[in-house]
Amino acid sequence: MTSHDLRQQLASLTTEAFRPELADIDRLSTLDIARLMNGEDAGVPAAVAVQLPRIATAIDAVAERMARGGRLIYAGAGTAGRLGVLDASECPPTFNTDPARVVGLIAGGPEAMVTSVEGAEDSAELAHRDLDALKPTPEDTVVGISASGRTPYAIGAVEHARALGALTIGLACNEHSALAAAAEHGIEVVVGPELITGSTRLKAGTAQKLVLNMLSTITMIRLGKTYGNLMVDVRASNDKLRARSRRIVSLATGASDEEIERALTESGGEVKHAILTLLADVDGPTAARLLEESGGHLRAALAHAGR
Repeated sequence: MTSHDLRQQLASLTTEAFRPELADIDRLSTLDIARLMNGEDAGVPAAVAVQLPRIATAIDAVAERMARGGRLIYAGAGTAGRLGVLDASECPPTFNTDPARVVGLIAGGPEAMVTSVEGAEDSAELAHRDLDALKPTPEDTVVGISASGRTPYAIGAVEHARALGALTIGLACNEHSALAAAAEHGIEVVVGPELITGSTRLKAGTAQKLVLNMLSTITMIRLGKTYGNLMVDVRASNDKLRARSRRIVSLATGASDEEIERALTESGGEVKHAILTLLADVDGPTAARLLEESGGHLRAALAHAGR
C-alpha cells in the first residue's frame, strides 16, 4: 500500500476525522479544554450501550468455553494492545485466575507496553507467531482489539485463531471494519472523531476499556468467581487484600471477627471456602468437596448443602 493509499484510507475512518470546529482548541483556557474533553467522554457509554446485545452474546460464548477450560486471549497493537494486557493482568488478583487463563498479546512484545515498536502493528505474520506460541485450541477465545479496525496485527490474530477453530471477537471503533468482519463476533463501538485528530487513546481507548471490563468481569461472574457482587475468589496477596478478604466474608455471612478469622485460617485464606464453612456450618474439607462438585460456584455449593 502506498503512502497516498494509506492517507486516503485513514481519511475515511471516523476515528481519524478532522474536526475544524476544534482547530483553535490550543487557544482556549485549560478549564474550557477540560470541559470539552469531559463532554466528549460523556458520550462513550451511550456508544457502548448500542453494542450491548452483541457484547452479551459474545460473553456467553466466552464463558461457555472457559467453563470447559478454555482461555481468553487479547491481541492488539499500541493503546489497544496495552488495554488488553492490562485487563488480563488484573484477572489473577481480582478473580484468582491462573495467569495463563487470561492472556494479553501486544504487537512487539512486552517492550511495546512502554515503548513504541515501529512496524509491529503492520505484521499479521507476527500475530500468527505470537498466537502459535500459545497453541490455541477450539476452547479458547481470541479478541482482536483495534480502534481503527484495520490493524494487521489484530486482524491477523483473529483470522489465524478462527482458522484454528477458536472463538473470535473483533473489537473496533469504526463501522464496517475489517476486524469485525473477520471475527465470529464483531463489536463496533463508534464514538466519533477524537478531540485531538486521530488520538484514539482518548474516546476510543475509553470505549475499549469499558468493553474489556465487561468481557472479563461478566465472564468471571458466569464462572462463579463472585457471590452476588462480592469478589469471593480474590487472592489475598497483600495487606490490603487480606483486609478485603475479611470484609468480604463479613458482608457475606455477618459472622463475628473471631469466627471469620477461624474460618479463613481453616480454609487457608480461601474466601469462598470460608464463607461456605460459615453459611453451611460445615468443616473445611466438606466445603472444599462441595465447591469442587459445584464447579466452584458458591451458590450451587450452598444449595447442595441445603442452604
